[in-house]
Amino acid sequence: MDRSLTLAAVIAVVLTCCSVIGSGEQLGARECEELGFTGLALCSDCNALAEFVKDQELVEDCHKCCTEDSDDSISKLTFSGAIVEVCMRKLVFYPEVVGFLEEDKDDFPYVEARYSYGSPPKLIMLDDKGEEKETIRQVPLNS
Repeated sequence: MDRSLTLAAVIAVVLTCCSVIGSGEQLGARECEELGFTGLALCSDCNALAEFVKDQELVEDCHKCCTEDSDDSISKLTFSGAIVEVCMRKLVFYPEVVGFLEEDKDDFPYVEARYSYGSPPKLIMLDDKGEEKETIRQVPLNS
């Protein structure tokens, strides 16, 4: 599978918040933020992430920072958009992100690119008002 398509699939999965049950010990808000998670992700998002990113440590960190899923539909998080934030100088280390930004981003009109000096790749999820609600660190998808 093309790496840029895999990144596109990860973004689509995160935006649609697929459901699968997750578990694990919880970390504090500060530790989660340092890992690139805000604690707003549903644990099912971590399982969906595991299908596309074969980094067990990242998935375990996600589970330590997620919110348990509920059968109550009100508790399900949805996002209206996303920002792919990355440092221009670090892009050479993330060909999957480059591929997505150059070839596939136009297929996702609700996703924009933001270039921030020194920032590792991350996906910032937005609510319907355009406010940042969750940050998910990105890793190379070929691991």
